[in-house]
Amino acid sequence: MKITIVCAGKIKEKYLSAGIAEFLKRLKHYAQVEIREIHEEKMPEAPSPAEKEQTLAREGEKLLKLVPEGSYLYVLDVYGKLKSSEQLAKEIADLGLRGRSSITFLIGGAFGLSEEVRARADERISFSPMTFTHQMVRLLLVEQIYRAFKINRGEKYHW
Repeated sequence: MKITIVCAGKIKEKYLSAGIAEFLKRLKHYAQVEIREIHEEKMPEAPSPAEKEQTLAREGEKLLKLVPEGSYLYVLDVYGKLKSSEQLAKEIADLGLRGRSSITFLIGGAFGLSEEVRARADERISFSPMTFTHQMVRLLLVEQIYRAFKINRGEKYHW
C-alpha cells in the first residue's frame, strides 16, 4: 500500500521530527509512506474574511496538486468525523480489499482549510474536537497509521 501525507509547513521542533521519523521507520515494514510538503501561505496580520478565504484557497490549491491521482483522500479537519483507531484500521484494510492501494491524508496549515479542499475529500476526519498544531497532528497521524497496520495484523502494540 502507498500512503501519502500532504501537509502545509515544515516541522521545526526536534521532538516532533524525531517522533515522526521513528513512526516512519516502523511503517516501512507495512507500507510505502511519503510526506509531501508545501510552504505555508502568509496570512495578513488582521485579515478580512475575503483575505483569509483567498489565502486558504491559494494554500489549498497547492496542497491538492500534491495528491496522487486516484488516491483515496482523507482530509484532517476539525469539523470532520471522529473515528476510533479500530475504525480507521478497518477502513484502511477495506480500501485495500477494494483495490484502493493509494491513500492520501491531507493536513492543512495553521489557518485551516479551504472549502475546495473540504469538497475534494473522500472523507473528512478529526482526531479530536480540541485544536492541535498542524505539526503535532502530523505526529499523531503517523502514529495512528502505524497503529492501524498493527491492529490489522493482530500484532502487539494496540491493546
